[in-house]
Amino acid sequence: MPIFSVIARPGMAAALLLLAAACAPLPRHPEPGPGALAVAALQALPDAPLSALQRQQWLDRVTWGADEAGDAGLERLGLKAWLARQLQPDAALPAPLAQQLAALPSSRSSMADTVAGLEALRQAARQAGSDAEQVQRRQEYQRALNQLAADAQQSLVLRALHAPAQLREQMTWFWLNHFSVSVRKADLRAWVGDYTDQAIRPHALGNFRQLLGATLRHPAMLRYLDNASNAAGRINENYARELLELHTMGVEGGYTQADVQELARVLTGVGVNLGPPASAPPRLAPQLRADYVRQGFFEFNPARHDYGPKTLLGQPLHARGMAEVDEALDRIAAAPATARFIARKLAVFFIADEPPPALVQRTAQAFERSHGDIAATLAALLAAPEAAHFGAKFRDPVHYVFAATRLALDGRMAADAAPVAGWLAQLGQGLYAHETPNGYPAQRPDWDGPGQLAARFEVARQIGTRSAVLLRSSAQQPLPQPPHAPLAQSPLAQQRLAGWSPASRAALARAPSAAEWNILFLCAPEMMYR
Repeated sequence: MPIFSVIARPGMAAALLLLAAACAPLPRHPEPGPGALAVAALQALPDAPLSALQRQQWLDRVTWGADEAGDAGLERLGLKAWLARQLQPDAALPAPLAQQLAALPSSRSSMADTVAGLEALRQAARQAGSDAEQVQRRQEYQRALNQLAADAQQSLVLRALHAPAQLREQMTWFWLNHFSVSVRKADLRAWVGDYTDQAIRPHALGNFRQLLGATLRHPAMLRYLDNASNAAGRINENYARELLELHTMGVEGGYTQADVQELARVLTGVGVNLGPPASAPPRLAPQLRADYVRQGFFEFNPARHDYGPKTLLGQPLHARGMAEVDEALDRIAAAPATARFIARKLAVFFIADEPPPALVQRTAQAFERSHGDIAATLAALLAAPEAAHFGAKFRDPVHYVFAATRLALDGRMAADAAPVAGWLAQLGQGLYAHETPNGYPAQRPDWDGPGQLAARFEVARQIGTRSAVLLRSSAQQPLPQPPHAPLAQSPLAQQRLAGWSPASRAALARAPSAAEWNILFLCAPEMMYR
């Protein structure tokens, strides 16, 4: 049984065999206010208090995994008030988490200073007096990029594990995957943290049109999909195609190749300027100067823009310059195909691999009624009767690892999130690492193969026996004792067992040690679903 060879003790194979059933499924418009729409949708939820099992089910769906604090808050507030708070969360972070984030090296510099520092390293490498010095300077540049990427991963993991606004963190991941960029291209390691914090998270529960515009204006997206090189006479269609196919209307959204070409023309001149923010604009013809736009590192350069007439989705565009870009985004974001595409993707992420068409339709209607308000759309999705069917959604690696880690930490603050990022990479879902712009898949067949489960069991072993590695700030520190969380003593773990199969409970009863109990618990079929 090679799938169990990752488990340290051979004697555990028989117990794990009982748990191998993890492969099988288990039985911009101000009115109306988005807050009011979300609250109205939540009124469809029942008023009765939730049982302990129901609380865990809702926590597994709405958060990155149940923990004691989340369980206590849901029990105290009740489902409606708790969901309302998750949909409109406080921006404040707990002091320990804020301190952890502030201690990251990248937090000590503005993005302008970071870009200037990287450019200085690049110039030093070019001007090196010897081959050895050039190699050294290039290595310094690569180390700086690697540190920025590592900080972005640390920040994302720490917030997922410890931020009270758990739904916002789930949606931050959802939109990062939807508007995907990869650190494996060019210098995007420098940009992914800023992309997350400036373009994605602030809009994760906000308005879709504003989110779309924020991603369009960020250097990470413009460099990843090559629009920084898109200019009149030298058209690059990469971003235009993915904006329609992956970001808004979907491959079956009804647009044509002509629409891709016209949108690419619209996006000419939309690019990046890495010069100092206060630097002078480029030389422009007098009639174009008023159209120039510079906001941070975003630049609309009218000298690179195609000012010819354009038709998009069957209708002419009337604005010019950057206003034409905004007119095109308005039209695309308001298209019924965009509502359907986003609604189905949300339903797949939260509810089921094949969500009921009626649920998708009602969610799309909520998206359209609210003019793309994400919180109102989510409220309609989560308040739907179909959302009360739990346990059918197979956890992809990020949901599995975060849920297991939150349970193992039991409220303790992680000092080092790098092991978590490593576990995700080990399972094939590395943070900011998907090379193609379609993002990671969210359906069970992509994550439940024998090789994937073998790797998952190995990660379960590491979490079950060495979760204390997260509590030390460096690899040089001795591992805190005990090296693992005693999950058998966790009230949340014990509450879960009440709904588990006799085979899973019997396997746990035969565990010869606390560490092996942890491994068996984390490998159970019931832990693979939410």
